[in-house]
Amino acid sequence: MSKAKRVTITDIARLAGVSPGAVSFALNGRPGVSAETRQRILDIAEQHQWEPSSAARALVGARAGVVGFAVNRPADTLGAEAFFTDLIAGAQSELSRHRIAMQMVLVSSIDEEVATYRRWRSANQVDGVIVIDPRDDDPRLTLLPELGLPAVVIGSGASQAGQPAAIWLDDGQVAHSLFDYLSALGHRSITYVSGPAEFQHTRLRTEVLASLSERGVHGEVVTTDYSPAAASAAMRTLLSRAGRPTAVVFDNDVMAIAGLRVAQEMGLAAPADVSLASFDDSVVAGLVHPSITCITRDTFGLGADAAGFLLEQIEAPEVLADRVGSLPQLTVRESTGVPARR
Repeated sequence: MSKAKRVTITDIARLAGVSPGAVSFALNGRPGVSAETRQRILDIAEQHQWEPSSAARALVGARAGVVGFAVNRPADTLGAEAFFTDLIAGAQSELSRHRIAMQMVLVSSIDEEVATYRRWRSANQVDGVIVIDPRDDDPRLTLLPELGLPAVVIGSGASQAGQPAAIWLDDGQVAHSLFDYLSALGHRSITYVSGPAEFQHTRLRTEVLASLSERGVHGEVVTTDYSPAAASAAMRTLLSRAGRPTAVVFDNDVMAIAGLRVAQEMGLAAPADVSLASFDDSVVAGLVHPSITCITRDTFGLGADAAGFLLEQIEAPEVLADRVGSLPQLTVRESTGVPARR
């Protein structure tokens, strides 16, 4: 077959010895063909580098074979966060088993993210989307049902009526495991260096820290944009004060490592002078010296579970019930200890 000619469903049907309808069922992941026939059709399509026509797909309402993932993060910080690397790898591993692609875009604001969903839906570019970092009064969670775009939200709590299904982790319980541990060590001045304040997980962690005032703990929150530069600047300010905190908790491992470097730059040792911890873990967090106490979560598994959940949601006529992800665990390492007397 000439490579100059675009391979069509009719061509694939002729090569596979089946009807064009059977080819359509197989390529769009629909029932109606046997597993053996489906695989033969998919192999022929791959061999001849078949690609669907986006115009035809929009006209007939066929599946795009793609899921969308819009990420509202600074581009220069995304690659450094192990959370996103693992989450995307997990999602891709599950999607590839079903021959589904992922279209990921970076957006600079929630308005741009909303516009992306509208564009994807109008052009039938994606079959569904994975949503992260939910907020209180989140416009995305009302828009997606209005658009009829299947979605799964990775969040910190159960979904509300009329919102997309969620796969969620109890960030309040997770925050308690870390902040309670520091309190039990004797820390009475704890600072949480967070990401943006509007995220639900930031609010939950802030509320847990505030609740420790009943135990005599003074909690403080410093918001940043997740970047190492912002974390470093916050740490320099904290450690330059006469009444510096005895423990500092960061939202992710890259921020914590940046904070550790600032402490060392200022001649302070962890945990002798200040304890450090992170709400995200990574291989690097366990290799630096001192190694950093972290909340360890199966982010790869979370990505795979979210992708599988989304594929089920795409097939389902109604919004599916929420699912609870595996609870992250506290991993205690060298960077935390009993605070020194001053």
